[in-house]
Amino acid sequence: MASSDLETKAKEAFIDDHFELAVDLYTQAIGVSPTTAELFADRAQANIKLRNFTEAVADANKAIELDSSMAKTYLRKGVACINLEEYETAKAALETGASLAPHDSRFTKLIKECDEHIAEEAAEQPEHLVDKAPIDVATPNNLPSFVGLSSQGTSTPVSSTKPRYRHEFYQKPEEVVVTIFAKGIPANSVVVDFGEQILSVTIELPDEEAYHFQPRLFGKIIPMKCRYEVMSTKIEIRLVKADTIHWTSLEYSKDVVFVQKAVVPSGKQKPTYPSSKPNRVDWDKLEAEVKKEEKDEKLDGDAALNKFFRDIYKDADEDTRRAMSKSFVESNGTVLSTNWKEVGLKKVEGSPPDGMDLKKWEY
Repeated sequence: MASSDLETKAKEAFIDDHFELAVDLYTQAIGVSPTTAELFADRAQANIKLRNFTEAVADANKAIELDSSMAKTYLRKGVACINLEEYETAKAALETGASLAPHDSRFTKLIKECDEHIAEEAAEQPEHLVDKAPIDVATPNNLPSFVGLSSQGTSTPVSSTKPRYRHEFYQKPEEVVVTIFAKGIPANSVVVDFGEQILSVTIELPDEEAYHFQPRLFGKIIPMKCRYEVMSTKIEIRLVKADTIHWTSLEYSKDVVFVQKAVVPSGKQKPTYPSSKPNRVDWDKLEAEVKKEEKDEKLDGDAALNKFFRDIYKDADEDTRRAMSKSFVESNGTVLSTNWKEVGLKKVEGSPPDGMDLKKWEY
C-alpha cells in the first residue's frame, strides 16, 4: 500500500479515536517513506493520546531533524515533555514553535505553564537533593517471596525477548555512563538526543529495522553538558547529573519510592540540610540499626529460605537477576534459576514439590 493511502487511513483512525491503530498505520507509512517529517509529527500526536510520551518526544525529534519548519512538531514535543516533567526542554521547543507560529496562543499558554513549573522547582531545590526518588522494580526488597520452590529450582532457566543491543551503566557522583554494546556501527547511523530527564538513542542501518532506546532517566541531567562517542565495539554516553544523588537504576519508575540520600565523593563530609523540626530523625543511624537487626535476626523455615534467595539476588549480576525473576514468574513460583543462558531460550515450566500438583488459577 502506498504511503499516502496509509497516511489517509491513519488520519481516519485518529479522528475515530483509534489511536493504537493510527500509530500502527503511521509506522507502516514511515516504513514506506522514512524521510517524511509529517508522518513522524502525526505519529507523535497519536502517541501523546496513548500517553506514550517518551515515544512522542522521539517522533518529534525525528520530525524536527527532517523538517525544522513545522510549528506543530514543536508544540507536540512541548506537550510530551511537559507530561514527562521536562519543563526546560518543553519550554525551549515551545519557544521555537512560537517563533514559527506567533499568532498561535497555545504556545503562549504552555510556555507560561512551563515557567510556573520551573519556578516551583527552583523554590524547592534545597529539598530536591534528598527528595523521594523511585527505585528500580527489580531490587531485592521488591523481589517476590521464594516460597514453595522445588529442589531443582537453582539450576532451571528462564527467558525474555532479547534486545538487539545490550546496554549497561555505571555512575560517579557527578555523572552516569551508559554503554550500548554495538559493534561496527558507523557514527552517522547513530543519533543521540538529551532532555532534562530523557535519553533518546536511535541506530539506523540499511535494510534493518531501526533500533530505539528511549528511557526516562532515574534523575535529571544537564543536556548541554552530556556527550557521546561511537567506538568500534560500543557507544559510550556520558550523562552529567543535575543533582548529585545516587541512581539506584537507569530508568525512572513510579512503582516504588524511598528517601534518597545525596551522593558525596569519598573523603568529603556529608551535606546537611536545615530543618524546621527541633528533633530531626537521624535516618543514617536508623538505617544502620535496621540493617544490624536484619543481620542478627534468627530465621528458620520459609523465612530463612527467602532470606537466602534474597541474598543471592542482591549480590548477583544482571543476567542472574533476570534468570531468577523470569523463572520464578513463569513457573508460578515453583522454580528459581540463576542460569540465564538456559532460561533465556525457553519458557520455564512449573515444577511443584513431590506429592503436590500444579494447578492453573481460573479468574
